[in-house]
Amino acid sequence: MVLAAVALLLPSCTKEKPTKALITVTREDGTPVAEAYVKLYADPQFPLGDPNRLTKELYTDGGGLASFDYSEFYEQGQSGFAVLDILCTYDTLVGEGIIKIEEEKTNEETVIILPAE
Repeated sequence: MVLAAVALLLPSCTKEKPTKALITVTREDGTPVAEAYVKLYADPQFPLGDPNRLTKELYTDGGGLASFDYSEFYEQGQSGFAVLDILCTYDTLVGEGIIKIEEEKTNEETVIILPAE
């Protein structure tokens, strides 16, 4: 009986780690860009469900960093999470990239912004 109770309660004790995306925005020379607009979004060719649910937008802090938390979208036991497009803008500067979000990890990417063409 005790063994059955432990078997039922043990999986619920596993603490889920945060699933985060950290985007650093810099200029070509490596200096961080404060107050840059950063958008993460899914752009699948064959959408399964609503890809807009993963869209998040922030402005970078003084160190050029934008921190996105995707923990609410991850469920334990799920394999894989998402590959998201990154769009960054600041004044007339633009940068793009992609980031693979792995579950229960802090995923990091740096985007260099350049003058728009």
